[in-house]
Amino acid sequence: MLRIGQFTDTFIPVVDGVGRVSLAYAETLCKMGHQVTVVTPQNDTGYRGGYPFELLEYYGTTVPGIRQYKTGESNLDIHYRQRIKQIPLDIVHAHSPFKAGSDALRLAVSRHIPLVSTFHSKYYDDFLKTTKSERMAQLGVKFIVDFYNRCDEVWAVGHDTAQVLHDYGYQGEIHVMPNGVNIREKNEKYIPVVEEMFGIPEQEKLLLFVGQMNWKKNILKILEAAQLLQEEGERFTLLLAGRGPDEKEIDKKIADMHIGHFVRRIGHQTDLNVLDGLYQRASLFVFPSLYDNAPMVIREAAAMHTPAVMVRGSSAAEVIEDGKNGFLCEDESRDLARVILSSMNDGELLRRVGREARDTIPVSWDTVMEQVVERYERLIAYGREGHLVKKNTRFI
Repeated sequence: MLRIGQFTDTFIPVVDGVGRVSLAYAETLCKMGHQVTVVTPQNDTGYRGGYPFELLEYYGTTVPGIRQYKTGESNLDIHYRQRIKQIPLDIVHAHSPFKAGSDALRLAVSRHIPLVSTFHSKYYDDFLKTTKSERMAQLGVKFIVDFYNRCDEVWAVGHDTAQVLHDYGYQGEIHVMPNGVNIREKNEKYIPVVEEMFGIPEQEKLLLFVGQMNWKKNILKILEAAQLLQEEGERFTLLLAGRGPDEKEIDKKIADMHIGHFVRRIGHQTDLNVLDGLYQRASLFVFPSLYDNAPMVIREAAAMHTPAVMVRGSSAAEVIEDGKNGFLCEDESRDLARVILSSMNDGELLRRVGREARDTIPVSWDTVMEQVVERYERLIAYGREGHLVKKNTRFI
């Protein structure tokens, strides 16, 4: 049995991709018989019982400009400091280079245990959007590379994602550890349920997006493509599932474009049966994001035999072979509309590509965690032999 610390800046009830990956790691590792402690800023004070892992939160404060996220200073939380001293750990895993990374690094240094960290996101894009300054964004990237240089092993969720970190200036080895998915079988009884819930006409085509309501997900191009298809006389419903910082702006854009009669936001869906029903009911999963790296939603859609439309050359589309297990378009609204139109009305094509997506894209978290545990055990053995990275505390 391994004693593993999972450190993440986002966790339930925040539902972004990194938080969901951290949750999947914790749940699956516990199922395999390992002892997991999740360390994260406190997002609310609600009931936290029923988890197979230990959830250790420290006081969190809202991130300026991003109200759904929390940050905090764990060193100022006396309860956290007392609790973490009592928890034995063999290895720590950071899912963020920020506060979570600092805490994981501090523990790794003080306890002489390995630190592995996963690179999940295109942080330069986030820095640039927040600061509106290329200089500040570059300084932020320098900070990130500095952190990863102090880790015993660095992982990325895909080869394209690893290249992003190399482009940032990181020169060390990066091990690709893909994201998994909780694979469930199709159950068509949920299709009429979601049709009634969301007012989808029985024979009408459905286009689906699931993710943060954030312009960085390229949602504007989805709306523009939908408008173009409407102008060509196509009848369909487009549902946008999720929540995020740009909800009000997206609602306003839908109203300004006069497409609200067939485009709707339906909020965050917590019921997995409803989400599976939406995936199954959709003709296409539309996900033209240039920001995402290895989105779980693509894998979830594929598990329900639903092919995705993605932007050619994007990190998110690394698993897609055009016309075989999904569809690719250029990063342009008209081309997105073209690809949707060419596939949406071809039922046999959708069924064939959907089957191939199911066979080639989703990998179960159980399979991924077997690889994870193997890497953990190797790092722990290296640590006991005195081969860990010579970390220093300047970063923290």
